[in-house]
Amino acid sequence: MTGALLRVDQFLRGAGQFHPAASARRPWWWLPLMILSFAALYGAFMGSFHYVTAARTWQVFYSAIKVPMLLIATSLLCLPGFFVINTLLGLRDDFRESLQAIFSGQAGLSVVLAALAPMTRFWYFSSESYRGALLFNAAMFTVATLAGHLVSARYYKVLIARHRHHRIAHRAWLITYALVGIQMGWTLRPFVGSPDVPTSFFRDEPFSNAYIVIVQLVFGS
Repeated sequence: MTGALLRVDQFLRGAGQFHPAASARRPWWWLPLMILSFAALYGAFMGSFHYVTAARTWQVFYSAIKVPMLLIATSLLCLPGFFVINTLLGLRDDFRESLQAIFSGQAGLSVVLAALAPMTRFWYFSSESYRGALLFNAAMFTVATLAGHLVSARYYKVLIARHRHHRIAHRAWLITYALVGIQMGWTLRPFVGSPDVPTSFFRDEPFSNAYIVIVQLVFGS
C-alpha cells in the first residue's frame, strides 16, 4: 500500500517514472489502474446520498462502478476521432505519448476526485437537498477536471515543444471529451440517486439531451 501511495505521489508531482520526459520508462498500465480505483472510490461516496436504508447500499455500489465507467467509456468514444485528428496533423508517430498524456489527465482527475470525496460526504451530512447534491457533485467534477487538465498539460508541453500541432490536437481532445462526457454522464445516470425513486443501475426513462436539463437545473425552470 505504501509503495502504491508513493507512486501516486510521484505521479502528482511529475517525478521519477512519471517525469514528463521519461515516456520510455513510464508505467502506462498504472494510469488505467488509478482511474479504476480512485474514480470508484469517489463514486462510492457520490452514491451515499441519503444513505438511511440498506436499499441505498446498491446505489453506493452502482455509482462506484459507473464513475470509472463514465471516464473510460467517454475516452473510448473520443479516441477514434482523436486518432484521425492526430493523423491529419502529422502526429501519428507521437500517438502513444499523446495517449499517455491524455490518460494521465484522466488519472489526475480521478485522484483529485478521491481527495474531494470526504467533502462530498460532509455536504451530504449538511444538506438533504437532492438538487443541491447534484450541483455540489458537478462542482467537484469541475474542480477535478481542471486539475486533470493541469496534469495532461504537463505532459503535453513536451509534445508541443516537439511539434506545435500537438496544441491543436490537445484542444480538440478537451472540447470533444467535455461535450461527449456531459451527455455520457446524463445517459449513465443516476450517480447520486434520488431518495424518491427506487434504486436502479440506469434510469428507466427515454433518451434526452443533457444540456437542456443542465440549464433547467441551474436556473430552476
